[in-house]
Amino acid sequence: MKRVAVIPGDGIGPEVIREAVSTLEAVRSSFGLGIEWTLFDWGADKYLSTGISMPEGAMEMLRQDFDAILTGAFGDPRVPDNKHAADILLGMRFGLDLYINLRPITLLDPRLCPLKGREPRDVDFVVFRENSEGLYTFMGGNFKRGTGDEIAIQEEINTRKGVERIIVAAFEYAKRNGRRKVMMTDKSNVLTYGHDLWQRTFKEVASRYPEIEANHLYVDVLAMWMVLDPGRFDVIVTNNMFGDIITDLGAALQGGLGMAASANINPGKVSLFEPVHGSAPQFAGKNVSNPIAAISTAAMMLEYLGYEDAAKSIDGAVKQSVVDSQTTRDIGGSLSTSEAGDAIRSHLR
Repeated sequence: MKRVAVIPGDGIGPEVIREAVSTLEAVRSSFGLGIEWTLFDWGADKYLSTGISMPEGAMEMLRQDFDAILTGAFGDPRVPDNKHAADILLGMRFGLDLYINLRPITLLDPRLCPLKGREPRDVDFVVFRENSEGLYTFMGGNFKRGTGDEIAIQEEINTRKGVERIIVAAFEYAKRNGRRKVMMTDKSNVLTYGHDLWQRTFKEVASRYPEIEANHLYVDVLAMWMVLDPGRFDVIVTNNMFGDIITDLGAALQGGLGMAASANINPGKVSLFEPVHGSAPQFAGKNVSNPIAAISTAAMMLEYLGYEDAAKSIDGAVKQSVVDSQTTRDIGGSLSTSEAGDAIRSHLR
């Protein structure tokens, strides 16, 4: 039996995660899946009432008792510094060493792409973002804060272990999934120490996979080519900050953040799956948010847990709903969140 921790989160999180869980229930029944889930109410409401983001021992419980974690978004204007969001989401990423952030960029229907004349075959790649190092480690400080002489230092951390394992993960994914090319992107022309490590490590790892074409672009050039010719990419691997930026650009190519699923993975261990849109508190409770990112994220989780047929069934149902315009208004449909979820489930095979 596979055990999943479900954390709906804040804002629109509970609404879209409800549709994801309902879809999991549908495929669990029809595919006879050995999967169960436990709901946790960690989020802004809990934090505001108790002052606690996650209970003591929560990380160890997740590590020992669960196979995967499905979350919504975190963030609430009632918590201006969003401390609870950092404690929960970043706490799990770092605490569980979820070093792979995997973002598929897949166009399901040509009308969703803002680029003219693009077909699904032109927008079909994945991004491997290093998820545990880089500029997002909160290392640095301020000197003479609040004065005209203030100095702010933010450290970027790159280790050989961290860089190598995310690059290996990208090549292994390409090998398993018939992808022919891996593109590494950095800014080694000006970040001459940390990104030189990326350059050297990428070349060494690439030599182990002679059947896969290995290429490099500086990140500004890569962003340009994502717009001019996204079809040139198969697998992209990059650092934490650049990955954060280019995956949102990729989401725009596939129809917006409401379409964007993601996984935070430590292979073979408990891993975290989350739609990457924000909590969008202005839309919370209005039943208007797009549930596709959450439902597609649930499909990614099923694939990780070994239920590939059920995952493919969900992906197919999502695509059919998009093609039939049985969607929410943000991508051209007229359905509510719950109606869009029902439409997807009606297409399950």
